[in-house]
Amino acid sequence: MSRDEEFRRLREIVKQLRTDCPWDREQTHESLRQSFIEETYEAIEAIDAGDWSELKIELGDVLLHIVLQSAIAEERNEFTIEDVLRHINDKLVRRHPTIFGDRSAIDSATQKRNWEKIKISEGRHSVVEGVPKEMPALLRAMRLQEKASKVGFDWKNSEEVWKKVEEELRELHEAIGRGENGQIADEFGDVLFSLVNYSRFLHLDPEHALRETSNKFIRRFNYIEEKLREGKKDIYATTLAELDALWNEAKDAL
Repeated sequence: MSRDEEFRRLREIVKQLRTDCPWDREQTHESLRQSFIEETYEAIEAIDAGDWSELKIELGDVLLHIVLQSAIAEERNEFTIEDVLRHINDKLVRRHPTIFGDRSAIDSATQKRNWEKIKISEGRHSVVEGVPKEMPALLRAMRLQEKASKVGFDWKNSEEVWKKVEEELRELHEAIGRGENGQIADEFGDVLFSLVNYSRFLHLDPEHALRETSNKFIRRFNYIEEKLREGKKDIYATTLAELDALWNEAKDAL
């Protein structure tokens, strides 16, 4: 089948599921919310693993959600899949005047700045508008900082950012010393926000870095569990000193 035929087939399958399948018929925009997020993360996981065969499958799952959400919207007379496609096509053309219009070619950095300017001209009220509240906190912090940076609100270099990290750490330590619980949470957030800023100057994705560290922790902790199973030991009856020794083994082994 051609690409267009396959897309039409997917729409017809979804339409039939909405009619004949009890589960699909019950779904709403809201009920699909969490699974939509999960499918997107599974696609990201495939990218991180470099598993392109799996990515193909996961992108199909994401596309299913787009078609299903659009089908629900059409039933409610909200919008159609054609409206979705028309909107993204028009937006891409409108926001790339150097490609589809009469403006001169520019570099990538200038293109990004122009993209934000066009967003404002389209009705947004703030440079930092449009960053979803439901994004992972580290990623959201980075996107907010990137948007502010595009108008020149940024640090000059990584040394300045690191000084800010140290300042926020001192303020957190002082708040802990005073026992101010509300202030402690606020200062802890400031530390994380400043570290995200620092990650930008190191050209690191903080979300990815923390994800990889978490994966490393899992591998090493699984090593501890496996060693304890081999020795027929109960992890709940194992001392911290024993766990630390196995942890150091895991660091050398993994």
